[in-house]
Amino acid sequence: MLRVFITDLAAYNNGYLVGEWVNLPMEKEELELSIKDILSQGEKVCKYGSHEEYFITDYEWEDVTVFSIQEYDNPYLLNEKLTLLTEKVDSVQYKNVKTLLENELVENFEDAIANVDKLIVYENSTMKDVAMQYIEEFVDLNGYHSLIVNHIDYEGIGRDLEIQGSYFKDSSDIFQYIG
Repeated sequence: MLRVFITDLAAYNNGYLVGEWVNLPMEKEELELSIKDILSQGEKVCKYGSHEEYFITDYEWEDVTVFSIQEYDNPYLLNEKLTLLTEKVDSVQYKNVKTLLENELVENFEDAIANVDKLIVYENSTMKDVAMQYIEEFVDLNGYHSLIVNHIDYEGIGRDLEIQGSYFKDSSDIFQYIG
């Protein structure tokens, strides 16, 4: 799901790049061992003292970038978040969590997980497509002349729907917040 490159800070400050890629989520004990190993390698390279500090120098999301990572984020907290995500949310809904967080529709990560079902996803769609679907579902056009039906401004309706504030774009998908 997420790979982070954890680096020994003391070794880095002395001109050495000592670290390794760690795949999250993992068991807490495994993460502790990985970090201890990185710090131990840093101590050997620098040939002095006890190393205690580390930071994230790189990261790679496997599929969906659910949230942003900063270099001084706590790997243990990241691991807890990702464990919660994988336990509570189906992988096809990771984009929903991302959309809820990026658009500040929820206050925190836990709320995003709790509200993941409050989004309707229109995959590979534009707001014009959403407007067309909206009209098809809520307006009976059978009694209208084709001249009128063929001249409905779906793009304008799509813009108006988007302005209302419950539709959000993410790459080629549209998300409707129904919370």
